[in-house]
Amino acid sequence: MDCYTANWNPLGDSAFYRKYELYSMDWDLKEELRDCLVAAAPYGGPIALLRNPWRKEKAASVRPVLDIYSASGMPLASLLWKSGPVVSLGWSAEEELLCVQEDGAVLVYGLHGDFRRHFSMGNEVLQNRVLDARIFHTEFGSGVAILTGAHRFTLSANVGDLKLRRMPEVPGLQSAPSCWTVLCQDRVAHILLAVGPDLYLLDHAACSAVTPPGLAPGVSSFLQMAVSFTYRHLALFTDTGYIWMGTASLKEKLCEFNCNIRAPPKQMVWCSRPRSKERAVVVAWERRLMVVGDAPESIQYKQLTIQVLLDRLVLRRLYPLAIQICEYLRLPEVQGVSRILAHWACYKVQQKDVSDEDVARAINQKLGDTPGVSYSDIAARAYGCGRTELAIKLLEYEPRSGEQVPLLLKMKRSKLALSKAIESGDTDLVFTVLLHLKNELNRGDFFMTLRNQPMALSLYRQRIEGRVAALQTAADAFYKAKNEFAAKATEDQMRLLRLQRRLEDELGGQFLDLSLHDTVTTLILGGHNKRAEQLARDFRIPDKRLWWLKLTALADLEDWEELEKFSKSKKSPIGYLPFVEICMKQHNKYEAKKYASRVGPEQKVKALLLVGDVAQAADVAIEHRNEAELSLVLSHCTGATDGATADKIQRARAQAQKK
Repeated sequence: MDCYTANWNPLGDSAFYRKYELYSMDWDLKEELRDCLVAAAPYGGPIALLRNPWRKEKAASVRPVLDIYSASGMPLASLLWKSGPVVSLGWSAEEELLCVQEDGAVLVYGLHGDFRRHFSMGNEVLQNRVLDARIFHTEFGSGVAILTGAHRFTLSANVGDLKLRRMPEVPGLQSAPSCWTVLCQDRVAHILLAVGPDLYLLDHAACSAVTPPGLAPGVSSFLQMAVSFTYRHLALFTDTGYIWMGTASLKEKLCEFNCNIRAPPKQMVWCSRPRSKERAVVVAWERRLMVVGDAPESIQYKQLTIQVLLDRLVLRRLYPLAIQICEYLRLPEVQGVSRILAHWACYKVQQKDVSDEDVARAINQKLGDTPGVSYSDIAARAYGCGRTELAIKLLEYEPRSGEQVPLLLKMKRSKLALSKAIESGDTDLVFTVLLHLKNELNRGDFFMTLRNQPMALSLYRQRIEGRVAALQTAADAFYKAKNEFAAKATEDQMRLLRLQRRLEDELGGQFLDLSLHDTVTTLILGGHNKRAEQLARDFRIPDKRLWWLKLTALADLEDWEELEKFSKSKKSPIGYLPFVEICMKQHNKYEAKKYASRVGPEQKVKALLLVGDVAQAADVAIEHRNEAELSLVLSHCTGATDGATADKIQRARAQAQKK
């Protein structure tokens, strides 16, 4: 029995730990890990290595190589790094590699080394450079926190929806903190940092000093800190050799341990089982590993969920293994095998070295009529990869005409879409294609196309004539019932239809089937302003609505001179904030600023923020003494250029509170 338990070590009375090799790593590293930036994704995800030549002056001219491996060391990608110096690497929750550069640019790569996108952490970071960075995960997504050379923090809680927050200044901070981390409390990201014997907690508005309860005396510096995966617990390593463990809120102490080692550890991480009361922290030095606390063997699969596990196998293109797992767990086809096969097919269409015919045949042979698989979705992926002919071939296997037609229309194959719609016998689908063709073709080509499709021509005539007949019948019925109001409304519809026919004959273009408001807009877009105004009077369109229609139409035409005349024709019944909004929507900041000066006091702050004049918006909000406006302006303050404005608002708030 001893041989089975010899490698287990007790930790307390009820927990035992053992250390064993998970993988015999397949990689052939040419560099020591200590000379590399290393990022390992959670849940046994990929590992990224980037040799850091920027640390060694002799090797500064050598371009580093970014290598990506599986958790077992199997090579996934390797690429020559051609961008700037990298400070930190980290993986997002979607298994995208985030590379934080010294200039504040963040480059995003896929699992297989494909470049996805990049973004900047702001001008202040660019000016002061990046000293350190952290990639962290919240319920909203994956975030990035930056420590700049000016010893200020900037963060974004979700890189998928980038909103930069400049954290408050730490009083008296003249050098980099000895350690720091990101905490997520009450759905908000905070920075916890150590300066000598003091701890500070930063949120978006304030810097607060905090003290861990029950900390052993004599601490002059914190050397390392670690937050648990769920952000519920925190561990601190002090220069006295003590490890303090407690809640991340710093309100409760769990335990404290003297490890009798004062040297700063290389790494400190939590090791605990989800929803378990037993917890532990693993601390690593150069040649020593220590487990502090009490926790059983973790399981950090149940937390991953089967769907995410399958997604990660698919991302690694391990389709056969994913299918075997689906079959073993007897998952429904729609959730399991069908979904995996659909992913495989979407990957297959990206293989451009294989002909369209071979790819289409291989996909059909593998998928057949598997339930839950949409050939139109696979065809859409092929079209997105620039393989239009392959997409058309794949659509031939799609049994549902309603799924074929929308993609054919998107691919500008409208006539083929019309043929497919006619084959389906679905008159609503045919009429949908006819309306699309009417927008796409000029009047002559449209009716020429209909002449070659008798069924479609007949349907079009039936629909138009049917509308007129229905309106006439409704009008007769209303008149018979002496319901003058309803009859007048129906008469207006018939009058509009007759007017639309006349407009098509006189002006060309499309007017039939448009609503009253769309008819007015079309006239304005065509330069027929007087006709549009007359139509508005005839049909009693409210003045506010007409202004909206004309404003939108002139902005779409980018006829700024006519828009200026229109704005001065008389006092705007909708105010001038809509003018600012519509000009900014058209990326014309010059015009937007002109109208911002005319906006009334109640909407002045919003208008100034729309045109990017944060400083003037702050002055107006302070003058109004409006807390909501002050908060709105403060939320728009980002980067070094707005630092003075943010401080000005905070001083105004403080003065208001004193009064």
